[in-house]
Amino acid sequence: MKMTMRWYGSKYDTVTLNQIRQVCYVKGVISMLYDKLPGQVWEYDEIKALKEEIEKEDLTLDGIESVNVSDAIKTGSAERDKDIDAYIKSLENLGKNDVHMVCYNFMPVFDWTRTELARRRPDGSTVLAYSQKAIDKIDPAKMFDSISGDMNGAVMPGWEPERMAKIKDLFALYKDIGEEQLFANLKYFLEAIMPVCDKYNINMAIHPDDPAWSVFGLPRIITSLPNLQRMMSMVDNPHNGVTLCSGSYGTNPANDLPATIRALKGRIHFAHVRNLKFNDGKKDFEEATHLSSDGSFDMYEIVKALYEIGFEGPIRPDHGRMLWGEKAMPGYGLYDRALGAAYICGLWEAVEKNSKRS
Repeated sequence: MKMTMRWYGSKYDTVTLNQIRQVCYVKGVISMLYDKLPGQVWEYDEIKALKEEIEKEDLTLDGIESVNVSDAIKTGSAERDKDIDAYIKSLENLGKNDVHMVCYNFMPVFDWTRTELARRRPDGSTVLAYSQKAIDKIDPAKMFDSISGDMNGAVMPGWEPERMAKIKDLFALYKDIGEEQLFANLKYFLEAIMPVCDKYNINMAIHPDDPAWSVFGLPRIITSLPNLQRMMSMVDNPHNGVTLCSGSYGTNPANDLPATIRALKGRIHFAHVRNLKFNDGKKDFEEATHLSSDGSFDMYEIVKALYEIGFEGPIRPDHGRMLWGEKAMPGYGLYDRALGAAYICGLWEAVEKNSKRS
């Protein structure tokens, strides 16, 4: 595996490349062109400039998160072919720049959902959190208003103000879209882009829905092992794979993380390794530290499963706490993600040495 961190670009991220480089475990970054809207082409020179900026700090660009999929593609509207053509051009330009992994999602309206961005823990740190009881009381049209005050001035991915201003229109787009239609639209998209992925050896790594159930009545399909297997079998190409995000996929306690990793051998192209702590009820959780004992996941077993399937792709810590007074995009400060990277690397070393001794 290769340890990386997500970086949003010098215009948007409070964390600098030089700071990331000083986390000695981290050798590369997962980045994006943050000002690109879904349906727009990522131009060759824009990607080249991003890559060169990263390489000047002796880091590598190990993947993109995300080339966002437009709502036209997700809903199968009349504009989807135009947007797919733009997506193919973006993939081609990434391939020409020697970038070979793209993480993306196929979630309607909300790329991820949390009811709190700064739930205070007993030690004074703050974390992202989700409560189904809170969701049930919120008007979807006012969801952005309920969390915008905790964004620390950042623009959260998937929650851009201009997008949220059209929330009612977005819900209307998905009014007649159920799970079967969403699967069909995903299949159409994947079949269209696989030729360029084959040509440039680009691994498409779909991100699990977060959380792994329907929110506000919107369909969600990347939620379980049977659905993941269906997604891969309907477009059976090794470039059609998965981002194993323990914190998103694991929001449903019924999802066995180590077993899923082993079942997806060869099709996991990217890994987000993080912990969750479940509170009262299955649909109330908060982000924990990466340490196993602080949350509900056995992080050693997750890392062990990745090692045993021969995972060699990029891996990154995810959704760290805000601590030591840091002000940053919630979940994406420097300090706790650096601690997480160190912890994951320590687990990997332990698994590797135990494997060689046995």
